[in-house]
Amino acid sequence: MKIKIIGGGPAGMYFAILMKKADTTHDIKIYERNGPDDTFGWGVVFSGRTLSNLRAADEPSHAEITRNFEAWDNVDVVHRGEKISIHGNSFSGIARLRLLKILQRRCEELGVEINFRTESRGVSFIKSGLRSGCRCGRR
Repeated sequence: MKIKIIGGGPAGMYFAILMKKADTTHDIKIYERNGPDDTFGWGVVFSGRTLSNLRAADEPSHAEITRNFEAWDNVDVVHRGEKISIHGNSFSGIARLRLLKILQRRCEELGVEINFRTESRGVSFIKSGLRSGCRCGRR
């Protein structure tokens, strides 16, 4: 199957990883308009449950992500100058660029082609963000 993905953000790359793992013969290409070191946003936060799902879906990327994140178990609520810490929550965070680099390497390991600085024209796609628009033209 030929799969073309518009958007080389975390969702697009992780989708590519999972599809390639499902069938190594898939011909998967990602089209990203920005460069490999460009990012918008600061970080990505994962709950404990999400990390469990990532481990079950792709152990190598999970292992690399967890080696590079910061973890915490509290949520602080401040009301009228008083801080209350609520413990027992499991959250982890990673810089967005670091996460992108991990997923880029994993895609390359699996044979996914990533085309940076490339506008995609006339392809069928799955959009990787609710506010992402496809600025595609038809040929």
